Amino acid sequence: MSNSSSISHFLLLALADTRQLQLLHFCLLLGISLAALLGNGLIISAVACGHHLHTPMFFFLLNLALSDLGSICTTVPKAMHNSLWDTTTISCTGCAAQLFFFFFFISADYFLLTIMCYDRYVSICKPLHYGTLLGSRACAHMAAAAWASAFLYSLLHTANTFSLPLCHGNALGQFFCEIPHILKLSCSKYYFREIGLIAFSACLAFGCFVFIVFSYVQIFLAVLRIPSEQGRHKAFSTCLPHLAVVSLFLSTAVFAYLKPPSISSPSLDLALSVLYAVVAPALNPLIYSLRNQELKAAISQTYLFHVHSVPWGPTLSQWSFASMRP
Repeated sequence: MSNSSSISHFLLLALADTRQLQLLHFCLLLGISLAALLGNGLIISAVACGHHLHTPMFFFLLNLALSDLGSICTTVPKAMHNSLWDTTTISCTGCAAQLFFFFFFISADYFLLTIMCYDRYVSICKPLHYGTLLGSRACAHMAAAAWASAFLYSLLHTANTFSLPLCHGNALGQFFCEIPHILKLSCSKYYFREIGLIAFSACLAFGCFVFIVFSYVQIFLAVLRIPSEQGRHKAFSTCLPHLAVVSLFLSTAVFAYLKPPSISSPSLDLALSVLYAVVAPALNPLIYSLRNQELKAAISQTYLFHVHSVPWGPTLSQWSFASMRP
């Protein structure tokens, strides 16, 4: 029997058994990470440089792109390193850092998606109060609350998980460090504290989900009352990308954690984890830019035609939230 203090490293799940497949996975992960870096980087730069995009919707989209980049950079580089060098080891400190940052960025992602749902609800159901409810100060406070909550949750979960004694070796059934797989190595009488924290987090996540569903019910009812077809199309076009991102995020994550044990297998678990931890953050920029003409125009002007240049790093006072309505 061993405990966490005597473990110097963990063994991650290998993505493939043969050298050819390992190199193939390295190339695939490299392509996905570069696509995520390019897509999210373009969104961040275009929103930061385009004054006409300094609205609440794009402010929160910028924050979402930052969290997507963070989650990709937390899991993919180590997986690429292991595939390229044919190894599966990660140090205990590296595992703790990976778990902390992954939980931090994924939590921030979910909180930001919830806030973006509120933004869409106010813009469509309460348009006359949009500037009041979503002014620059309110947006800054909501974004700060999302990041601070994610930081506290990830810190609490990481500290509690790595304080547990581990009695079942050091082999993790995942290609990155994740709380459920570390709990499987824990002594059964010690992991109830973390189970309690996970239950509390699940209740919070369910509350956010209920809020999202309720908001979209109100949004769809309001859109159906719009008399003009063009108005309905414009309202739907601003909501559908967010709804697609939320659906992709929740469907893969929920199925990965709540699927029946009878259909569970290492290959299925690995595929699902790649979907919600790697593919979803890389697809978000594509989903948001497909139907958003303002964003596509800003990216084209900034990077293809160099129509104008704007100084980097606008201050909060430069974001004219209250004066612009989506």
